[in-house]
Amino acid sequence: MPVTTWTPMVMFPILFGLSMDYQVFLISRVREEYERTGDTRTAVATGLARTAKVITAAAAIMIAVFTTSLLGPDVAVKQGALGMAVAVLIDATIVRMIFVPAVMELCGKANWWMPGRRVPTTTPTGPPRIAEEAKL
Repeated sequence: MPVTTWTPMVMFPILFGLSMDYQVFLISRVREEYERTGDTRTAVATGLARTAKVITAAAAIMIAVFTTSLLGPDVAVKQGALGMAVAVLIDATIVRMIFVPAVMELCGKANWWMPGRRVPTTTPTGPPRIAEEAKL
């Protein structure tokens, strides 16, 4: 049977949302480690090591949930469920566990560059009245 026309259009937004969850898990931990150490290579390795179990477990749960829909009678639902299960497997293993860390290693400090962000020229201090009150 051919693929139902609405299946890919429904799958892509759902998969985008699910993949952002994995991305937030991974990148937030890598960013925390980078702020702590200042070394991208160490941050990527440590961040990946600390989030790999969470990402793998979440992906396994979603794959199990999606594959239960394969038992139903509706062919369109089966197509969507199989597509979602395969896409989550590919996204969690290949993209998030291999591709993203590899690209982050290659980019180095460019990972943390943000256009338009200015580096402060002086260290910020509190409002002047607080400093004056502290002297009294």
